[in-house]
Amino acid sequence: MLLAARSGVDVPVSKHVSFGPFDVLLVYSTPTPQLIAAGLLTALASVVLVIGLDAWAAKRVTHRPHRARDVASRPLRSEATITRPTGPVSVTALIPARNEELHIGATLESLRRQTVPPVAVWVIADNCTDATADVARSQGAEVYTTVDNHHRKAGGLNQLLARLLPDSGPTDAVLVMDADTVMVDDFLERAAAEFADVPDLDAVGGVFTGDDSPGLLAQLQRNEYLRYGRDISRRQGRVFVLTGTASLFRADALTAVAAARGSVLPGNQGDVYDTYSLTEDNELTLALKTLGARMISPRGCRVRTELMPTWRNLWHQRERWQRGALENIGMYGVSSATARYWTQQFALGYGFLALASYLTVTVLSFLAFGMLVVVVFWVVLGALFSVERTVTVWPGGWAARLVAAPLLIELVYAAFLQLVYVKSLVDIALGHSKHWNAAAVGSTAT
Repeated sequence: MLLAARSGVDVPVSKHVSFGPFDVLLVYSTPTPQLIAAGLLTALASVVLVIGLDAWAAKRVTHRPHRARDVASRPLRSEATITRPTGPVSVTALIPARNEELHIGATLESLRRQTVPPVAVWVIADNCTDATADVARSQGAEVYTTVDNHHRKAGGLNQLLARLLPDSGPTDAVLVMDADTVMVDDFLERAAAEFADVPDLDAVGGVFTGDDSPGLLAQLQRNEYLRYGRDISRRQGRVFVLTGTASLFRADALTAVAAARGSVLPGNQGDVYDTYSLTEDNELTLALKTLGARMISPRGCRVRTELMPTWRNLWHQRERWQRGALENIGMYGVSSATARYWTQQFALGYGFLALASYLTVTVLSFLAFGMLVVVVFWVVLGALFSVERTVTVWPGGWAARLVAAPLLIELVYAAFLQLVYVKSLVDIALGHSKHWNAAAVGSTAT
């Protein structure tokens, strides 16, 4: 095939090559600006439709809070929080656990190794049928056993916080961490220093990395977490989610959230955590932002968490995360507190449409021409993207780089996560009931 150039010289726009039994048609022409613009506009319209569907569906299943319009409805930006006492904070650690006897020991050991240890450690034994409580007591922790809790992790935390917060003072802070998490030894020292230096700081979130589990799936998750940590660092610690793996909160900030539930915020008045939400850490982040909270995730506040061992476990975990995130932003609507989260959903929707379109065109081209059609323009872009993927996981070592460099491996992983996204959207739109999936190896979902 030839194309007449403006100079009058014929230049090839495609070439037929063979690689053994495989025939490949290399296409050298590039998409026109009009075609690129049309594709982007179509994708934009589709994603806007998806976001609108999510907002409508979420409103059907739960109420939305009133918008915070004045200082009274944003108590964490009031004079009282700005004039908090400076100096050290007193940290109480809360660890919700359900059948975590295999992991709780390492988590408690991590707290004992802290250069500035907490003044108290509570393990919340929630409907446990194993020796979680006994192991915790043997490690010196206080144990709170939940009473008639039907609201999972959020319900257990609410029960204990209802007892502890009324007696807390302006220099008290609460660490909430998962029972399968290990922190760096100076996590609390770094977080407490942030509070001491900035009186109006309300929360410090951890930056999570994956454990040392073997296998390709584990490495894909580690790569994903590495990029998340890199993004946090480039954004100078600006918080996306106060992760449930480990985050430190001012006690009075949590009290403000509990007081605003049922009015400015969704949920039941008096509860710190919204028991409706599938992702209580993400919802609490939105709640704090709505009340005007100031928060940070310092790169040095690192935690290591358990990775999902199978694709099935990973599907259940991410389905809960994705559906919870979609419902949360649907409840809160569009505001300054939720703008970045809507942008993330836009990116996920666009990524799904782009990948699905590319695969569809590839299959149709193969059926039409009887050979694989490769557009060189997209191959070059793919090569650049491969370099970006490799550089962004460089600190993870050669295993991380080798998984990222071929691009195809992580493309399959991305397609998997996008299917979770689509499944979550469909379930919300159709009003399917949601379930708390035991995604981890034990019985506590991460």
